[in-house]
Amino acid sequence: MTAMHPLAAQTRREFLTTTASGLGMMALGSMLTQEGLLVPASAAADGQGGVVLDPLAPRLPHFPARAKNCICIFMEGAPSQMDLFDPKPKLNELHGQPLPESMTKNVRFAFIKKETARLLGSPRTFSKHGECGMDFSDLLPHLATCADDLLMVRSMHTDQFNHHPGQLLLHSGRATFGLPTMGSWLNYGLGSESQNLPGYVVLTAGRGTSGGASLWQSGFLPSHYAGVLFRNQGEPVLNLQNPEGLPPELQRRGLDALMELNQARFDQFKDPEIRSRISAYELAFRMQSAAPELIDLKGETAQTLEMYGVNRKDMDVKASRAGGPGQYKSFASNCLVARRLVERGVRFVSIMHASWDHHSNLNPELAFNSGMADQPIAALIKDLKDRGLLDSTMVIWCSEFGRTPLGENRGGNPNVTGRDHHPFAFTMLMAGGGIKGGQTYGETDEIGWSITKDPVHINDFHATLLHLFGLDHLKLTHRFQGRDFRLTDVGGRVIPEWVA
Repeated sequence: MTAMHPLAAQTRREFLTTTASGLGMMALGSMLTQEGLLVPASAAADGQGGVVLDPLAPRLPHFPARAKNCICIFMEGAPSQMDLFDPKPKLNELHGQPLPESMTKNVRFAFIKKETARLLGSPRTFSKHGECGMDFSDLLPHLATCADDLLMVRSMHTDQFNHHPGQLLLHSGRATFGLPTMGSWLNYGLGSESQNLPGYVVLTAGRGTSGGASLWQSGFLPSHYAGVLFRNQGEPVLNLQNPEGLPPELQRRGLDALMELNQARFDQFKDPEIRSRISAYELAFRMQSAAPELIDLKGETAQTLEMYGVNRKDMDVKASRAGGPGQYKSFASNCLVARRLVERGVRFVSIMHASWDHHSNLNPELAFNSGMADQPIAALIKDLKDRGLLDSTMVIWCSEFGRTPLGENRGGNPNVTGRDHHPFAFTMLMAGGGIKGGQTYGETDEIGWSITKDPVHINDFHATLLHLFGLDHLKLTHRFQGRDFRLTDVGGRVIPEWVA
């Protein structure tokens, strides 16, 4: 008689008992990978800095992270800090007076004529809010209600005084073309938990930033780390939909053929851009259903839409730099879509609005832009908090520099109604993602000209941001043209007072 194989002698109960632990481990591994606590095999490097199989697969940080996602709200053109965040009674007292020549002798301005420049006070009314007593202008009543969740940094400074160089420095760490931006560095270091959307999404409103696509480029990193521009109406990404008459089955067969050809090419030349091309085709295929669902706000409650102010009318103010009609709806929709993006695992969302470059017509145009931004940003912070997402989602209000306490006087115009560019001292707001809220950090002098306490360079902001994502800014590097580059360039320090 032929001997029975040992497996054949197992009862059904024994089989289920012995395999349960294996199935359990498989499930646990899947859950840990989804939570970013286990690196999948597809995310392992080849040991020599080579291309990973899945370039956007989640990766472990250098140390435990406080933040998982970031929503960076970039106010292009530079809001006036002394009209919104940093009250200066002394400036109002000195309104119309010149500065001593010693203060402006070696200073470069974009447009101000030094000989006739005069100090410009602010007509705004400031009051303190929250248990922390944070100062806000009367133009930001909604954001003021979030005071205890906010870090207000009044001592930011930068090396650049013109828009595009300042924007490159803010986003890339240096005022140089061809460098990766913040969102690219975060996805390079950590990957993305989103399966059907890019790890880095860009939403825009207004007239468009002067920096354009250079503000969401991947630079010398592979292009799959670049930001993907989404529209908040119509087709989310241009040319995402299939041409009429192309069935999904035929599209899938075509993509499979392209993948085989690209893979063969990659195996031959090891060009990481070929891997990016493969990844882009596959992501676009998955996005065909995920992206339209993302920007369709019909599933949101009427209460949520009202909280964000999605259906508000634009303020009835002549604002030539605001970017045309419909800005209130567009910006509010972007803030709501940003929340939906981080819910779906997108690592970095950039909301860009232009322009706050108020060289003239300051009071009405600043009122228009503040009215547009105030309610949706406050709603975003509160909505994230109510959903338990604020602890892991960092929200940032930033600009490339600030505005001068001097009034704009180009062309000898006696009607000084605006402010010039000011790199020496400006304000940034942050909330969530491990940020210690309810504090005002740094101080400026009595007219807002220079920093008197706790100066913060753009690279210090970058270093602290990366730290809260569990990344050491000195170790997150990429070798290019014989040099190890990093977001903080050759500077940057982590600011422990910002960390909760």
